[in-house]
Amino acid sequence: MRTLALWFPDWPVQAARYEDKAGAGPVVIASRYRVAVCDGAARAAGVRRGMRVRQAQALCPAASVVDADPERDARAFAGMVEDLAEVVPSIEILRPGMVVINAGAAGRFYGSEARAAEKIINAAARAGIDCLAGIADEIPTAVIAARAQRVVEPGASRAFLAGQPVRVLGVEESLGCEPEVVDTLENLGLRLLGELAALPTTTVSTRFGRAGLRCHAIAAAEDDRLVAPAIDGEDLSVWVRPEDPITRVDEAAFLARALAARLHEALSRRGLVCQRLSVQAVTHSTTLERTWHTRAQLSERAMADRVRWQLDAWLAAGGGDVICELGLRPVECSVPTARSLWGADSSDEAQRVIARLQSTLGTDAVLTPVDVGGRGVSERIGMVAYGDSAEEKALAAKGSWPGRIPPPLPACMSGEAATLVGAGGEVYVTGEAVLSTEPATLRVGKESFEVTGWAGPWPVDDGWWRGKAPEARLQVVGVDGRGHPRAWLLVWTGAWRVEARFE
Repeated sequence: MRTLALWFPDWPVQAARYEDKAGAGPVVIASRYRVAVCDGAARAAGVRRGMRVRQAQALCPAASVVDADPERDARAFAGMVEDLAEVVPSIEILRPGMVVINAGAAGRFYGSEARAAEKIINAAARAGIDCLAGIADEIPTAVIAARAQRVVEPGASRAFLAGQPVRVLGVEESLGCEPEVVDTLENLGLRLLGELAALPTTTVSTRFGRAGLRCHAIAAAEDDRLVAPAIDGEDLSVWVRPEDPITRVDEAAFLARALAARLHEALSRRGLVCQRLSVQAVTHSTTLERTWHTRAQLSERAMADRVRWQLDAWLAAGGGDVICELGLRPVECSVPTARSLWGADSSDEAQRVIARLQSTLGTDAVLTPVDVGGRGVSERIGMVAYGDSAEEKALAAKGSWPGRIPPPLPACMSGEAATLVGAGGEVYVTGEAVLSTEPATLRVGKESFEVTGWAGPWPVDDGWWRGKAPEARLQVVGVDGRGHPRAWLLVWTGAWRVEARFE
């Protein structure tokens, strides 16, 4: 299947303009007093995502500041897709601002892919709203091609992807790649997707697991998922026919939540989760259907949100038509994968337990780790109450931190005492921040290791105004008595101790 991806850059900005929430000048979308999204004019003035709104206003005084509103973004985009549906039937929403379309079917109907793309872009045309398109064999490749405004010829996906930067995997959220994994890949020296695709699959799986395999599959053009394909097997759809037709958004929201709960329960009994959901509505004059996709497993709340957004758009564009019947059909189901205990990706059960603990013991009873920045390993980890914003601390992690330990970082924290011995006796760090002699043996607990290499020391002399003693860190590689390699991160504070181990 050939796929056409339609990308609306900076969609939250365009949605704010679409609903007359922002003027024609520069626009900044703010969330928690920081810039979440900005348009090209604001970026040209130096505004960047993540900076404080006050700083953005100083750089671009003419910018209109609009509060972030995910529901506004989804509602406006669902209305935009309704206009596209008049040109092509098979549309799948990846996220507000990105849709994919069966380009093969559209091309056959209109005579060519180019003619179909022209029709689709014209249907999406709005004053002041940008729209870019890309065509390729696979959905992820088409999404990347849309950002590059390219038409990738059949069979040329891997050649096209080979020259694309790895960072695009983390920039485009609909690709389903974890930003932390993408950052690690870049830190390891992988700059292009072709370099990632050249790595053995087993190597990527061993180091990065499922998240790494997702990145590797996109880079190798191996994602063969179709746009809204026909589903074989058991019909798991759920329907409701209200006593009175639905005319208001609040009525639609109530029914959407109840219907989503029924579908979620039906899928749970079968050990399944939904990743693509078709929302269907029957009116007096027609039957409407739209498919929503998400990179995460759709929870009951996520399903209800997508249904509400879609119904809001249908009711707004209905011209007085009412919804007589509402249905949900799981287009794509899968066996649930392991969920994270922390964060937005945590399981519903874990979140309920955490909420119960916090209501009983207080909000500080459950803490979650966050990277707060630092030069060593242990000092980079801070703790915040679960559910609190970690943005302030997380921004500190993005600092330069001169003298910090370079990646890859060790995997296991430790605190064991250690002794480093060389030809001239015990090794220590001198006042000039160099080793007193070359290390030959490392003793950790009752074990001894032959030192085969080391890096450092990296001295740190901050916090002296608080009485903190100077320290230095040293990376050491050695082998045990059976020749097995080991690696440690040591810290010197007048004596050696193991701060962390490499695994």
